[in-house]
Amino acid sequence: MIDLHYWPTPNGKKVTILLEELGMPYKIVPVNIGRGDQFKDEFLEMNPNHRMPVMVDHEPKGGGKPIVVFESGSIMMYIAEKAGKFWPQDTRTKYEVNQWVVWQMANQGPKSGECGHFRRVDQAKEGDQKYAITRFTDEVNRLYGVLNNRLYRHKYLAGDQYTIADMICYPWTINWKFQGQDIEEFKYFKRWFEELGARPAVQKGMAVGADLSVERDKLPPEEQARIRKLMYNQRARPIPA
Repeated sequence: MIDLHYWPTPNGKKVTILLEELGMPYKIVPVNIGRGDQFKDEFLEMNPNHRMPVMVDHEPKGGGKPIVVFESGSIMMYIAEKAGKFWPQDTRTKYEVNQWVVWQMANQGPKSGECGHFRRVDQAKEGDQKYAITRFTDEVNRLYGVLNNRLYRHKYLAGDQYTIADMICYPWTINWKFQGQDIEEFKYFKRWFEELGARPAVQKGMAVGADLSVERDKLPPEEQARIRKLMYNQRARPIPA
C-alpha cells in the first residue's frame, strides 16, 4: 500500500494521475497546507523541506521497512520504476523522460507558481506588481512555447510513448487562462492537452481531494491574511533544540 501525504494542488495531482494510470492501491493522507500541517514535526521527519506531497511505500521491493520519498518528480520515478510502467529503463528513452521531468520541476512548476502568485496579489495592498506579473507571464508563455515546439515534433514529450514526463507537466497547464495565456496560440500543445484531459485516469487523478479544496477568495479577509502569513515569505527554520 502506498500512503500519499497530499493536498489537491498541481504538485499533488501529478502523483495521483500516475497512481490512477497504474491502478495501484493508495491511501490519501490529507496535508492541509492552509492549516499548516506541513510544518508539524511528524511531517518534517518525512520531508525536511516542509512541502507536500510525500510518499510512504509500506511494501517496497525487496521488503524491509517502509520507504519515504519527497519531491513529486522523485516520487513519480519511484512509483513508475516499481510498477515497471510509464518510465522506460533503456538508457536513451529513460533520459528522454528524465530531462522533461527535471524541466518540469526546475522550470514549468516554479515559474507557473510565481506567475499565479503575482497575478493574485492585491496590488492596492501590496503595491505595483506590474513588473513581476509581466516577467512571469512572459516566462510562462515561453514555457508553453517550449512544450508546443516539442509536441510539434513528437506525439508525447519523451517521444512516441506516454510517460511520467507527460503526467508531471499536465496539472500545471490546467490554469492556462489564469496564467494569462491563450491556448489557441499553441496548436500542438492544445492537441496534447485535450488528449490527456480525455484520459479517464487523468480525470480521476485530477479529481482526487476535490472535497478538500477551499476557495481562498471566498474566505473571510482575516482568514485569507492568516493563510498568506503562514505560506508566504517564509525564512529558514531554526535547528531543533
